[in-house]
Order: sequence, then structure tokens, then C-alpha cells
Amino acid sequence: MESPKKHIAFYIGSLHKGGAERVFVNLATYFVSKGYRVTMVTQYQRENEYALPEGAARVLSDIAPKGEGGRVQNLVRRYRKLRGIFKEIRADLVLSTIGKNNFMALCANLFLPTRVVVSVVADPKEEYPGRLMRFLADVLFWLADGIVMQTTDAVGFFPKALQKRCVILKNSLNPAFVRPRFAGERPQDIVAVGRMDANKNHRMAIRAFARIARRFPQSRLFLYGDGPLRTNLEEEIKERGLQGRVFMPGVVADVPERIEKAYAFLLTSFTEGMPNTLLEAMSLGLCCISTDCPCGGPKDLIRSGENGYLVPPDDDGAMAACLTQLLENPGKADRMGQRAAMLQQEYLPEKVNGEWERYFKGIMGMPPHGNA
Repeated sequence: MESPKKHIAFYIGSLHKGGAERVFVNLATYFVSKGYRVTMVTQYQRENEYALPEGAARVLSDIAPKGEGGRVQNLVRRYRKLRGIFKEIRADLVLSTIGKNNFMALCANLFLPTRVVVSVVADPKEEYPGRLMRFLADVLFWLADGIVMQTTDAVGFFPKALQKRCVILKNSLNPAFVRPRFAGERPQDIVAVGRMDANKNHRMAIRAFARIARRFPQSRLFLYGDGPLRTNLEEEIKERGLQGRVFMPGVVADVPERIEKAYAFLLTSFTEGMPNTLLEAMSLGLCCISTDCPCGGPKDLIRSGENGYLVPPDDDGAMAACLTQLLENPGKADRMGQRAAMLQQEYLPEKVNGEWERYFKGIMGMPPHGNA
């Protein structure tokens, strides 16, 4: 008699388009394709979400607003509902992510047979700020069957005893970015992709571009994405007289096609875990300039001066200097882009997702090459 398929559940706030959400949907798609049962548990359902693969179930854990009480009362209600969901779906393994979600997943599965793996996708100091949150992470993470981190620097957030339980697993490339590098002549277009918020700091990109715009009249800056600071950025562009040189097309579905022929890619964040947009741009073979931000994701990808450049956070002068070097030396920019494209093989979906599957099998006590 054939044994029942293993059941993998994912727990996250929503599937609203973002880095962690994309990783979860990519993993869900992979595990469905491998014959696993998959359930996506989210607290909310938002507009503009990633679509789940056919065959994956979706469960909402949000509490009804009727009878909503105080903060503590609602926390208890959310815990009870989430625990009820996990009792009902009886998953073999739950993967959770982002801040308090990890605490909820661990507590809601306490004394259940389900294995729980927590993941930290951003700078741990941002996900667990302050003494209380750090204390809770240091204590509750001992309940986890596995702890997935993004970078070596992130692992160092935890006490040494807990660090031994951490594993670094990559994010797989979105298949849309797996393609041969564009080999034709590139216009002097500079691109950035990301939510227009304070952390992503697109203002740095505009300031850096303003420094080199007059020297390179053919260059243009494209900022893809949207967010709460869009209006502020539009005002910055007008104040600097860069209308017609800096463009903000908004959220677009065809990002790979929009950026694959660009001259350079900018990442200007103050903090990042493992930035998917940087990985995708490098995979396409763009020469990338990134802030060397805390948590260390960019420096795990870029060898500065070889396959891209690292600059200090919010240092638009350093970013402008790197842009000048690239625009003045097309051959150097092309060689850097070729080296950057080599990352594509390391982050291929089938390779990276296979690493996640082997890790999950180990947590569930399955042989690494066994069936689902």
C-alpha cells in the first residue's frame, strides 16, 4: 500500500508581492510539482498577490472583526484560531517567516507532531528589535526543528549555542530571470527595482544620477515599483530638473524584459537580507552597484570591483563614482556583467529548491532521495 504524501504547510502574513512572499510561492510550486500536499496559511488576503500553483490549498487565519477586543485578547484569539488550523490540516512540516509569525508558528504547534522550521529573511535586528523581541527570539527559537537564515552575518545575531542550529539556504531564482545574457549594444540606461519606501532609499539613486547626468547626457534612470514615497521622489526629480531623464513606470509584470538590456542596476537599501532583485539583475548579467548594507546579503553576492560594486549605505557620491567608471569604460562594465551572470547557475530553481527539499526531508526523518 502506497504511503500518504507528505504535507508541507507555509505560514506568512499574506502573499502580497514582495521578496519573502515570492520565495514562499516558488517553494510551494516546487513541492506541488514533486507530489507533496501543500497548504499556504496566511493571516490576510490582499490585492496584488502572487498566485498559488494549482493543487495548493489556501487557509486564512485572520480573526473576524466582530467582537474584536483589546490587544491581548486579540492575540489570544489569533493564537487559538491558528492552533486550530494547524491541528486540522495536520501538516508534517510548517515553514514560517518574518518576525512575530515565527513566534506564532512555534507556539501554535507546541505539543503537536508537526515539525516547525522558522526562517529569518531580513536583518534579524530589524525583525526582532529591542530587548524583549530579541529575548523572545533567543528563547522561542529553541522550540524550532530548524532555523533557516539568509546570510552568515544574520546567523551571528543569535547566541553561539543557537547558531549551531542555523542553516543558510539560498533563495531560488524566479524562472523568468533564467535566460542567456543579452549580448547586444546596451543603451546607457540605469535601473532599480523595489518598493518606494524609506528603507529602499530610491532617493540615493536619484542623487547619484544627478551627479553624473550632465556628464553623460545619453543616460537615463528608471525606477520600477511603487510605494508610499513615490510622490516625494517625483518632487525630488522636479527639484533637480531631471524630468525626461528619470522615469518611474510603476509596478510592471515584465521586469526581466524591461531591465535585461540595461547598462547598470542599482540597489540602494539601508538594510537587506538576501535581496532577490539584486540576485535577479546579476543573473541577467547586469553590472550592479549595491549598498554594503547590514546583514550582508549584497556582499555575499558581489565581489566589489570584480562582478559589481559595493558602496556604503546612503553614499550617493560613492555610487556616482562607480557609475562614472562604468559609463566611461564599456568594456569593464561588460566584463563585470559577464562575471555577475555566472551566479545564475548557482541559484537555478531546480538546484536551490532541491536543497530545501533535502533539508526538509532531514527534518521530517525521510531519506534524502526518498519519495514524497
